[in-house]
Amino acid sequence: MRYQVLLTEDAARDLEEIHAYISEHDLPARAEHVLKRLERVVSDLAENPARGAFPKELLTLGIRDYRQVFFKPYRVIYRSQGKRVYIYLIADGRRDMQTLLARRLLGA
Repeated sequence: MRYQVLLTEDAARDLEEIHAYISEHDLPARAEHVLKRLERVVSDLAENPARGAFPKELLTLGIRDYRQVFFKPYRVIYRSQGKRVYIYLIADGRRDMQTLLARRLLGA
């Protein structure tokens, strides 16, 4: 069964910001490579969204609604609902993920 994968506005902005940052601080070709790989990770969720692990920061709070997949160091946080997969966050995993996840997913 194929799922429809949708990016939230925040996740789409995350991709744009990652691309812009790498373009500015590294080579534009590197930014394109990272963007393409992240887009592939996202699109692969259409086949099997259950393959992702639960983010440890959310597990400690007892939350099992979200999963994550990686293109290291980037983490793609998403949630499946019916035949849709919603991407909520794409971020460098070296950031303060506890705060970022609380703010983005839990409205804290």
